[in-house]
Amino acid sequence: MQKITPFLWFDTQAEEAANFYVSVFKNSKVKEVTRYTGEEPVGTKGSVMTVAFQLAGQEFVALNGGPQFKFTEAVSFVINCETQEEIDYYWEKLTADGGEEVQCGWLTDKYGLSWQVVPTKIHEWAGDPARFQRVMRAIMPMKKLDLAALEKAYESK
Repeated sequence: MQKITPFLWFDTQAEEAANFYVSVFKNSKVKEVTRYTGEEPVGTKGSVMTVAFQLAGQEFVALNGGPQFKFTEAVSFVINCETQEEIDYYWEKLTADGGEEVQCGWLTDKYGLSWQVVPTKIHEWAGDPARFQRVMRAIMPMKKLDLAALEKAYESK
């Protein structure tokens, strides 16, 4: 078991969301579903309480805890992508059916969870502050990141 597991609070869509995320990421699966027994102060007897699942080998738990808490951009998950095709794939999947493009490689999926879809090269580029500033200027007006344009900004003088 990993030391830290993200625990995601949903109103009633924990199982639906877990199944959606598992369909998007390779090496992913739903591991366990627990149900309310009727003894808890919330939830309906027999309805889904938690869903334990893995995304790309990373453990998560989703809870159906009711409508009082919503996701915000204060917490997001970063998807490191090697290619433009990979960026496009995650962007398309996670903005589908009501997800929203935000800015600078950020999006919010149909459940309100925030994701950053970024090239893995961004970590390398950050090591050269002057060139990285050019990359950041190129990122600012973008929604979905364009890897070729970012590489061009990094290489420009």
